[in-house]
Amino acid sequence: MRVLAEDQPQFVKNSVLYKEFLAEREEILKHKWIESEKAGADIGFEKALLDWIVKHRSNWRQKRLKEGRGPVQATA
Repeated sequence: MRVLAEDQPQFVKNSVLYKEFLAEREEILKHKWIESEKAGADIGFEKALLDWIVKHRSNWRQKRLKEGRGPVQATA
């Protein structure tokens, strides 16, 4: 299933959560490409997703927060 920006209402396109989703999805697709190249075959989105979450998501999110590009965190 492809998520196309033109299929979404304007308020969705402008939401921080949606932008974060698109940025994360792009990273997963890059990871899928790299790992598929290493394997010599397409590893599939689900395997790439799970592998990226385990190996890279935490660091990626921390880096985005430091750069001010991640979602705003509520403070208690």
